Amino acid sequence: MPRLCCQQTRQRGFSLAELMIAMTIGLLIFAGMTTLLVNNSRAQSETEKANRQVENGRYALQLLSADLRNAGYYGEFDPSVLPLPTALPDPCATTLVELKAALPLHVQGEDGGSLACLQDLRSGTDIVVVRHAATCVLGSAGCDGIGAAGPYFQASLCNNASELGSGSVDDFYKLANDATGLTRHRRDCSALAGSGTPAALRRLETHLYFIANNDLDGDGIPTLKRAQLLASGDRIKVIIMPLVAGIENMQVEYGMDLDGDGVQDVITPAPATHDGCALAACAVANWHSVVSVKLSLLARNTERSSGYSASTSYVLGSTVDGSANTIAASGDHYRRHVFQAVVALSNPAGRSMP
Repeated sequence: MPRLCCQQTRQRGFSLAELMIAMTIGLLIFAGMTTLLVNNSRAQSETEKANRQVENGRYALQLLSADLRNAGYYGEFDPSVLPLPTALPDPCATTLVELKAALPLHVQGEDGGSLACLQDLRSGTDIVVVRHAATCVLGSAGCDGIGAAGPYFQASLCNNASELGSGSVDDFYKLANDATGLTRHRRDCSALAGSGTPAALRRLETHLYFIANNDLDGDGIPTLKRAQLLASGDRIKVIIMPLVAGIENMQVEYGMDLDGDGVQDVITPAPATHDGCALAACAVANWHSVVSVKLSLLARNTERSSGYSASTSYVLGSTVDGSANTIAASGDHYRRHVFQAVVALSNPAGRSMP
């Protein structure tokens, strides 16, 4: 019988057509996964930008509101006994005489204006000035120690003839660049001049809030900044610090108490010229009557959003004639959001309420 031999089979691979089809399917799957990954990454990036924008806007509003609530606070001293200045004070003034004259004006502002001490101010944005004493006593827990930058404010609680009993407002408080010469006393004083425990020392705070074109020089990031008057030796300097990046616009309106009952009667972005006021004394009186502040902030992302074009206009308060203060669409690639709040100035308002 013939011998049977096993038949060998030939090994075959993919044909060129099969290989091309497999590669095409693989590439399609890879492209789909890549597109999905890119879209997810872009969506996550936009979410993070939106979160930062909201956080920055809320934080800026919180900072401004907290400081405004302290406007007109001078510890135990009631500034309503002070005479009003004959003209609006310069917020950039750096002498003790000028600071004392400005004490009765707890807030002041510039409606789209400018001030000599502020650099890189963004055109068309407002400036708001807040004046008050620090809420903490120097040297107490959580507060700067005596010797920190002034100027210092000291209110008297002593009724003897050299202080509250003197009949002169200048004896009711003291203002100085340092602790030297601050000789007001607490209630434990006697009839003898200079007796008793020294009264508490607080820093006098004058804050000027404004919008700058840049956070750092030339970076193009609009930023809420604050200029503060701080004493260094026998001089007072204007120190500017950035607060919140991405705040592009700030518009401020002021609620005025026209009948002296501590309640807002009218709101305007320009108290100095309200109702045809043209005299310096009228402008001062109008600012002195402010009992509330309405803040309108426009926050912008600090980074561009790819594929987005800003076509929305925004209303930030009102103009002097009462019409809507509309900010036109920019047409750029930054997303924006408006933040608003009305802040009651409880210190000046409370002094007028029956």
